[in-house]
Amino acid sequence: MELSPSEILRYQRHLSLPGFGETAQLKLKSASVLVVGAGGLGCPALQYLAAAGVGTLGIVDDDRVSRSNLQRQILFADADVGLPKAEVAAARIKAMNPDIEAVPQVLRLSEANAMELVQAYDLVLDGSDNFPTRYLVNDACVLAGKPLVYGALYTFQGQVSVFNHEGGPTYRCLFPEPPNPEDAPNCSEIGVLGVLPGLVGTIQATEAIKVLTGIGQPLSGKLLIFDALKMEQTVVRFQRVPEQAEVHTLKAIEYANICTPDVPEPLISASELAARLQSGGLQLIDVREGWERDLCQIGPSVHLPLAEVLDGLADPAVAGLDPSQPTCVYCKGGVRSMKALSVLQERYGFREILSLDGGILAWAESADPSMARY
Repeated sequence: MELSPSEILRYQRHLSLPGFGETAQLKLKSASVLVVGAGGLGCPALQYLAAAGVGTLGIVDDDRVSRSNLQRQILFADADVGLPKAEVAAARIKAMNPDIEAVPQVLRLSEANAMELVQAYDLVLDGSDNFPTRYLVNDACVLAGKPLVYGALYTFQGQVSVFNHEGGPTYRCLFPEPPNPEDAPNCSEIGVLGVLPGLVGTIQATEAIKVLTGIGQPLSGKLLIFDALKMEQTVVRFQRVPEQAEVHTLKAIEYANICTPDVPEPLISASELAARLQSGGLQLIDVREGWERDLCQIGPSVHLPLAEVLDGLADPAVAGLDPSQPTCVYCKGGVRSMKALSVLQERYGFREILSLDGGILAWAESADPSMARY
């Protein structure tokens, strides 16, 4: 394998870089990376890996572009809303660098397809945003013997590490147990600073290039924590834990139960809610922020922001609510409403109370397709 004249021109800054040069560039050209998730982390990582000349980039994502993605997922534009993220991302990076191959996979990574996908690539970059996928990706990489570049976001902070590299620690060595369901962060509910995924995704791309070319010291056995508000970085060291690192098979039942409550949740579906509202006698509480409510809302509902509910500042009586009456709480995706539900029961005395499963997004999907989505 050799570099073409056009590639020599494209990568001349790499070729003249001490300790990198043609040897490392050819390693990138022959390498393949699977990027799981074409969202906030996947977009910048894909851009820089494509620009760097990684020969084949696989993109796994079953989601479609929404307007709320555009604040941070910089491969997409207004005209892409509604289109499959994997396909749009592949077209964008192929246009950036025609010398690479971009392979879109419009599907969700699962225990049924993870091994086949992971085994086909040299390295996996995890840009997912949920714990079941992170444990699944880790286990598939361990079984396939592939290094994994991990990244995660939370409001103004990000994390990056390299797992399963040359006998180093795995994701389970650092996080042997998933968080409790009520503590599991969700970017669609809590928000994330738009530039943060760009910073973290770029660090992930840097780590991938280091692993593929053999330069520098990857973040194996080290967790980099980045705080955008303080502009500070902290590196936490951790060790391989043999009993956690060993994986013998993909655990479909375990992935399905990660971050899932052990007891049945007091949920109501969008279709059930629509029927209940038609028959009357059901109070609705919206625990979203005011700007969200300005975009869309369900029927006549009372606005009690989650922060006020949790801080004990809400006054249901003033809002015209009767804790003894059947009540439904809703938010955007169903996370905040579940948090509010337990507090409304324990602190405010609501007796018969349910949370809208999937939030207003589920309502817009099945009960009111004309509703604005965000």
